Amino acid sequence: MTTADYGAAEHYDRVTEAWRLLLGDELHYGVFDNGDEPLSVATGNLTTRMIDAADLRPGLDVLDVGCGSGTPACRLVADYGVRVLGITTSEVGVATARARAATLGLPGATFEQRDGTANGLPDQSFDRVWALESSHLMRDREALLSECARVLRPGGRFVLCDIIRRRDIPFDEVRARRADFVTLRTAFGDARMEPLEYYTRTAEALNLVVDRADDLTALTLPTFEHWRANARTHREEVVAAIGEDGLAAFVRAADILEAFWRDGTFGYGLFAATKPEK
Repeated sequence: MTTADYGAAEHYDRVTEAWRLLLGDELHYGVFDNGDEPLSVATGNLTTRMIDAADLRPGLDVLDVGCGSGTPACRLVADYGVRVLGITTSEVGVATARARAATLGLPGATFEQRDGTANGLPDQSFDRVWALESSHLMRDREALLSECARVLRPGGRFVLCDIIRRRDIPFDEVRARRADFVTLRTAFGDARMEPLEYYTRTAEALNLVVDRADDLTALTLPTFEHWRANARTHREEVVAAIGEDGLAAFVRAADILEAFWRDGTFGYGLFAATKPEK
């Protein structure tokens, strides 16, 4: 069975340990301001951009939707004095994040297994909602954004970054590149990318006021070479976790994504919005 046969939760349960070696502890793309930063610095740069967009202050309640292994959530609690509830559909992700918070002595970082498209949390219960590179694996994108707006308090901010689609892909091209799309699904799960404008338009329809929409495509491009370097460095450990086929699919997927970045098909974006005071 390949990762293409899994849902988002099962996919992350299976690949989390391998991805920490391949993508780094933060499990997301990097922003390379200078172009030659280590991957760990670049992934931290992306988190910093999200932090700046979120306008964090001590004492705020933050919902982290799709919290991964908990690294960004723990950073927010430790460095900014906020309380974070991280949610993910991945049981392994929750366990990893809880262990990280316990090791760091951060009781303000808590983690639960919940669905971002139907989170079951009370209305207006958070000052900030944060979605770092998780929305592309949630098929019901409108439900995700609606839930984020629903749990946000008036005056609160919603920040999101993710892979974006930068052009329409004709059906003939999809058919011709079917093998590439299958490889991407095998390596990264059943993803669907939307344009940055989709996020801003949908947020505005939910009565949020969008004040930031940044295309970070060029700044994230070096990520793929770092992923391939990690695949070479950690080959034996990654093969032990996901097998030879899994590693080969990951490396091929990095090549495919880099080509899509370069030809303007896919890229990376960040947006932020505020819920108006009543």
